[in-house]
Amino acid sequence: MPSPSPLPRLTNARAPLTCEVQTVNEYGETQQVSIPAERALTVYVDKRELVTLMTLGAHPELLVLGYLRNQRLVKDVADIDSITVDWEVGAAAVKTRRGIEDIEEKTARRVVTTGCGQGSVFGGLMDEVDGIVLPADARISQGQLYALVNTIRLKETTYKSAGSVHACALFAMTDGDPEMLLFVEDVGRHNAIDTIAGWIWMQASPLVSKSDKVFYTTGRLTSEMVIKSAQMGVPIVVSRSGITQMGHQVAQTVGLCAIGRATNKRFVCYANPQRLVLQPELAGAKPSSLSATPT
Repeated sequence: MPSPSPLPRLTNARAPLTCEVQTVNEYGETQQVSIPAERALTVYVDKRELVTLMTLGAHPELLVLGYLRNQRLVKDVADIDSITVDWEVGAAAVKTRRGIEDIEEKTARRVVTTGCGQGSVFGGLMDEVDGIVLPADARISQGQLYALVNTIRLKETTYKSAGSVHACALFAMTDGDPEMLLFVEDVGRHNAIDTIAGWIWMQASPLVSKSDKVFYTTGRLTSEMVIKSAQMGVPIVVSRSGITQMGHQVAQTVGLCAIGRATNKRFVCYANPQRLVLQPELAGAKPSSLSATPT
């Protein structure tokens, strides 16, 4: 039996997620409030400057790892020897085992996305989409969807204390309610999903590798978010917000179930509803405004 691929060595340079500032309210009163502690992290790959990410710094090493994966710059986690983050200089040093082949060519074309703070991806946004195969039998019931949304609602978050951040979470489907595996907040939803991608790459747990997974985001489902979810092998995505035309197109192409406007017991399934086991009796009485027949 071949030995497992070595995982990269990561520092643990988690930074404070919030800071206190003095404000003045509408009554002229001075108040101390918490705000997200956004900071710049410049990524160097084998001493070559690659990109600067604006982040809270909750899991910077996983963010960098997931960024390299989602940009399709690194194909195997074993290609990375180490990731070292130093907040004193605001840098992440990535050391690879064999270098990144054709890195100049791969990073020459940049697409500015709709990510918060203007995210970007290298190369063609739709490259390799047609080759993505998602689990055919993955399903989520309406009751499980409600349980997932309620888990997010009860979560203690930076958003509740400081606002101005996006959240993403990864759930494993079980026989009962979905199990939250990881919850990440950052200044941009693309950072949060990259962090989750990096975390998945570092895991060997059967619950992570073998179970069907559901991805949740507070942000809108753009093409970037749908593609990154599909690249992680996630067949079901849930958003508190809506979906874009291109996000919808990609979801239909790869067979990803896209559910948006998911708050309390309301939701809209935009794509591949065959993955959603409906239980309309759980939704309660339909509001009169939705019951009326248009004239």
